Amino acid sequence: MASNTRVSILDYFNIVFEGENGKIESNCKACGTRIQAKRTVTSNFVTHLKRKHQAMYDEFVKKKDVKREAYSSGTMQNFAANTGGSSRASFQSTGTMAKFDRSDPRQALISEAIAKMIIRDLQAVHIVENEGFRELLQLLEPRYTPEPSHYIQQQLLPAYAYQVQLATKQALTGAESCSVTLDLWRGGAGVGAGTSGYLGVTCHFITTDWQIKSALLACLHLTGHHIPQRVLSEFDEISHAHGIAGKVFRVVADPSPCDTRPPFRLPGFSLHCNGEDEEEEEDYSSDEETRGGEGKDMVAGKDTDNSLGQCLGRCRIDCFARSLGLCVREGLHSSTQISIALTKAACFYNYVIATVAPEKLGQVFGSGVTPAAATQASASPAYRHWNVQLKTVRRMLESVDFLEDIIDRQDLALSAPEKALLRELVEVLEPFEEATDMVQLDKHVSISLALPCVLGLRKHLSETSTRHCTGIVMGLAQALDRRLAGILEDPLYVTATTLDPQFKLSWSSDLDWHKQVLLEEIAKHTQAVSPPEPSPEAQPSPSKRSKLFSFIKQRPTTQAKSVEQELAAYLHEEPTDEEPLHYWKRKSIDFPLLSQVAKKVFTVPATTTSVDRIFSTIGKTLRPERCRLLPKNLETLIYLKANYRILWT
Repeated sequence: MASNTRVSILDYFNIVFEGENGKIESNCKACGTRIQAKRTVTSNFVTHLKRKHQAMYDEFVKKKDVKREAYSSGTMQNFAANTGGSSRASFQSTGTMAKFDRSDPRQALISEAIAKMIIRDLQAVHIVENEGFRELLQLLEPRYTPEPSHYIQQQLLPAYAYQVQLATKQALTGAESCSVTLDLWRGGAGVGAGTSGYLGVTCHFITTDWQIKSALLACLHLTGHHIPQRVLSEFDEISHAHGIAGKVFRVVADPSPCDTRPPFRLPGFSLHCNGEDEEEEEDYSSDEETRGGEGKDMVAGKDTDNSLGQCLGRCRIDCFARSLGLCVREGLHSSTQISIALTKAACFYNYVIATVAPEKLGQVFGSGVTPAAATQASASPAYRHWNVQLKTVRRMLESVDFLEDIIDRQDLALSAPEKALLRELVEVLEPFEEATDMVQLDKHVSISLALPCVLGLRKHLSETSTRHCTGIVMGLAQALDRRLAGILEDPLYVTATTLDPQFKLSWSSDLDWHKQVLLEEIAKHTQAVSPPEPSPEAQPSPSKRSKLFSFIKQRPTTQAKSVEQELAAYLHEEPTDEEPLHYWKRKSIDFPLLSQVAKKVFTVPATTTSVDRIFSTIGKTLRPERCRLLPKNLETLIYLKANYRILWT
């Protein structure tokens, strides 16, 4: 009978608890792992088999695919007759194709794929109710039963979030220490103007095998006028919930948490912008205007900084990437002349992209540049960063004479002084662009880069001589001293840079003083390991093996080295380009005390986190008037998108 041959995913699990609403807890028969789900939602069980027990999963799918294979061979009706089940035949009495059971692995995998699409693309969940989307599903797989949006919102996505929480807690139990990033995002007019925002708490830690891991611990919706107090209370609660309250080494936050403006763009350089973008740039064109306007709706800027600083104490440090961006912004705002030249350059570039043939554009900007591609690129979040826009200005200036010859609008051509001004600007900002590119990588970038970057930028500005950008050079130098000069004497940054094998103390102008700073800082974060003293009455008797190989020189007993000895031996080695974590994984036995500190300082990121980059896209992709997302649903989507690799790698 067909009913006797029916396969259920629960055949591979032992049910140990059954609660209300069909909730069950089961242990995997193969490994004993506890899985929680509902009888009607079996994707957790299917996913576990797929990840952990491939052979069992293949067996399960093979059994479930018997009918599917019969479909493809055109013998389904014979198959139904042979199995004796007209009600379970592939075609119902109406002649339509039978739908998958809820427990069918194909049904679960398609639902999972839809959820992954919603998470990765930050789509509104109600997309599954759209007529066009359902027609597409019907065409691709007519046996699939579309899941309602409330099922995805209330069951599927929360189930994935629960899996992430369990995996994160388990990973953090083995972490010796960690660092945390606090990212605060305030919504615009459509997302709870002024008094509404989101807090992202991201944890960074190094595993026992020296792999850096990051996980978003929580994304929380904040409302009201007491955001600093809420941030601190939520952070404290999250830390205790995840068992990291006593492990947090540093807390990284923006220099001005209330300053939640979009990424800084070159002033006046608007590429393919619509009216909305122009208005946004206008709103955020001045630091003073923002501090006096919208910023006060959510928090009073200085009060927020002081509250976070006082409560977090020495654990809190400013995000280096954000501070570097503020230096560039303040430096460029010191010159009004540059904005005029950049505005004209943007008009020229926009006209070239819209009118010049793609084959000629390829000669200047690369083969992949077309009007459509350029428009799409300029609308992306990355194109809103000043360093990405500066690359466009550079490429345009390299071929500006050629471009002016092939367009019919001479009124858009740049004058000789404007070209000279822009070329000087590119030259002045090139090291700042390089530093920004280094700390904005997708991978984890530690603060060991911060101190060398500041020294390099200082040296560059002191040696730069310009005719048109003198004010910008002075503005950049002043901003650099005001915001980042403290890094040069901060023990944390001195330690992180020195423990980076590519730098060590090669940058130092006062070796003795920096060595003393290092020793004092390392002493705070190390626990001396003393070798056990041998007992005189417990001397091992020589074995046959030791007699046989007695001619081999015995290795002397390793004596524990002091911090001073370890540091001297470490600095005696030549710097290397080896990745810091690879180096310390290899050298942790030779330098046990230094490696303890390295495992802490390299958890501190120099750049913004993945959730901060997600926040930067929310204003465009998830406006409530377009997607009707409730705050709780948005929290879940952000949480799963930031932790996507934990579930699906």
